[in-house]
Amino acid sequence: MDVRSARPDLFPEIEPFDHGFLAVDGRHRLYWEQSGNPQGMPVVFLHGGPGAGASPVHRRFFDPAHYRIIVFDQRGAGRSRPYADVTDNTTWHLVDDIERLRRHLGVRRWLVFGGSWGVSLALAYGLTWPERCAGFVLRGVFLGRPQEVDWFLHGMGTVFPEPYRAFTGFLPEAERGDLLSHYHRRLTDPDPSVHMPAAAAWSGYETACSTLLPKVDPGADAPSLALARIEAHYFRHRLFLDDDHLLAHRDRFRPIPAVIVQGRYDMVCPIVTADTLARAWPEADYVIVPDAGHSAMEPGIRAALVGATERFKALPY
Repeated sequence: MDVRSARPDLFPEIEPFDHGFLAVDGRHRLYWEQSGNPQGMPVVFLHGGPGAGASPVHRRFFDPAHYRIIVFDQRGAGRSRPYADVTDNTTWHLVDDIERLRRHLGVRRWLVFGGSWGVSLALAYGLTWPERCAGFVLRGVFLGRPQEVDWFLHGMGTVFPEPYRAFTGFLPEAERGDLLSHYHRRLTDPDPSVHMPAAAAWSGYETACSTLLPKVDPGADAPSLALARIEAHYFRHRLFLDDDHLLAHRDRFRPIPAVIVQGRYDMVCPIVTADTLARAWPEADYVIVPDAGHSAMEPGIRAALVGATERFKALPY
C-alpha cells in the first residue's frame, strides 16, 4: 500500500453529529462521539497515555466525507468519569470497553487508529477481536514491554538531561532510586496539594521530550492528572501484559492490513520498538518520518497519518 498522499495536512475542523456516555460497569462511564459521515466507513481513534484523553484535533486525521469518525476517552481520561480513576482500569478492561462501544454504536467492523499507548491497546484489541478490525493505523509504537517503561523513566534523560533533572529533582534525593514507586505514591494520594505538583512534574517531563524541536511555549499544556496518574498506575503494573505478549500473539492480527508510522527521532517511544514490530509483521507497511519525534502533531507525522487514512478508503466495510 502506498501511503503517500496529495493532501499534506489535516482535514478542516468538524463538530460531532452525535455524542454520549456509555456505562461500562457500575463505576465507569465513557465519553464517546461521532463525526463525519454517519453512513461512512467506521474508524475508532485510540488515544495515548494511557490517560491522555482525546481532543477535537483527533477528528481531523480522517476525511469526514468518507469516514464515520468515532472518538472516545478511555477509563479515567478526558471527559470520561470518574476522572483520573484507576479502579478497575487495566488493559483488558479497555479492550472490553472498545468492544462494548462497537456493539453500542452498531458497528460491524472498523478501522483501528492508535498512537503511542494507543498502539498497544489497538493490538491487544486486534488479537482479541481480529474479525472486528478492518485495518490498523499505528503511530509512535509502544508495545508495553519493561524495557520501554525503563526508557521512559531513565533513558530519555540521556537525550533530554534538562527535563530529566527537573523530573528527578522533584523528588527528595532519598527517593530518586525508585522514581516510579515514589511518583505513583504521590499521584494516587487523595490530597490535591500532593498529587497535582507530581502530575505537573510528570506531564512536563513527557511533554518536553515529545517533539523534535522545543515547543514555543512549553508551559501552554496544563498538567494532566489523568495522564500522570494513569500512566504511573499502568507502568507500575507492567501495562497488565506479559512480557512480549503482543508480539507473541501477533499471528492473530498479522493478516489484517496495517500501516506503521514512526518518527525517526521519537524519544518517548524510540524507533527500535517500531522496527521490532515491523520485522515481526512484514505484511504491514512501515513508514519512517525522517524529521519527526513522537508527537502526532509534527508535520511529517500528520502527513503520513492522513496518507494512511486516505489509502484505507479502498477497504470494504
